[in-house]
Amino acid sequence: MTAFKTLKPSTLGRDAFVAAFADIYEHSPWVAEKAYGLGNLIELDEVEALHQRMSDILLSASHADQLALINAHPDLAGKAAIQGELTESSTNEQAGAGIHQCTAEEFARFTELNDAYKAKFQFPFIMAVKGSNRHQILAAFEKRIHNDSDAEFKEALAQINLIALFRLLQL
Repeated sequence: MTAFKTLKPSTLGRDAFVAAFADIYEHSPWVAEKAYGLGNLIELDEVEALHQRMSDILLSASHADQLALINAHPDLAGKAAIQGELTESSTNEQAGAGIHQCTAEEFARFTELNDAYKAKFQFPFIMAVKGSNRHQILAAFEKRIHNDSDAEFKEALAQINLIALFRLLQL
């Protein structure tokens, strides 16, 4: 089990806990609020334990809440990235994958795939990009766009939970 580097969840009051973990799930503080509300915070001092609780909350949420959380995520190499409108976490994650180094052709391909993906699934392509480069991301995009809606919805949730784990490991 991995202890947090910068904080100890069991020592935080509700407001501080929610503030610390509000953006682990992109623009969705309700996940942190529910995690705190379940009590027994001492067990959450390990990254994996808090991640499991938050993952369970997402996976047991209503379809509408899950879809809203998926839709809270920005497009990879999308307008928000280009205009500097991403959360700090999303900016760092996309930069770490080299998305900011895309050629004009690669940006055009990302735009084309983002548009086609959203037209097909009605939500943005989600991928935990840590450890990937822009070429691997484009390849995953091109493969996953052929999935059916149910499979891709489940994959989006799995990727979001992986993103959350990566974010928690930074704290």
